[in-house]
Amino acid sequence: MKGSCLCGSMTYEVSRLAGPIVHCHCRTCRKAHAAAFTSTARVEQADFRWLSGQENLGSFESSPGKFRHFCMKCGTHLIAELPTQSQVILRVATLDEDPGGKPVARIWFSHEVAWLEHGSKLPSFQEAPAKKS
Repeated sequence: MKGSCLCGSMTYEVSRLAGPIVHCHCRTCRKAHAAAFTSTARVEQADFRWLSGQENLGSFESSPGKFRHFCMKCGTHLIAELPTQSQVILRVATLDEDPGGKPVARIWFSHEVAWLEHGSKLPSFQEAPAKKS
């Protein structure tokens, strides 16, 4: 499976996911992604490789020993890494292909924000809703 950042300057390839997809609600993921949660999956380091744009790779140590890697051109957060572990944490939304699985859990649910609404209670639109005149 191939993936990329928003501007397309960084690309990567993943041979396979090493674990299920989960939605992480932790405070640091919320801040790093400016979102209520982020969808992640573990990937063995041996199954992940950069294809292009490594010169644009930025890193930030968000907690002791955990490095979040992002594109310095567009800011897209692509993976997180704990160098002492054999796996990276892939940001599933950066895949350009369907990973072939659905999320199985929400983690760090104790950090969920009160304003987040799940489910079908909200109106849904295929694209942006029409502007009111």
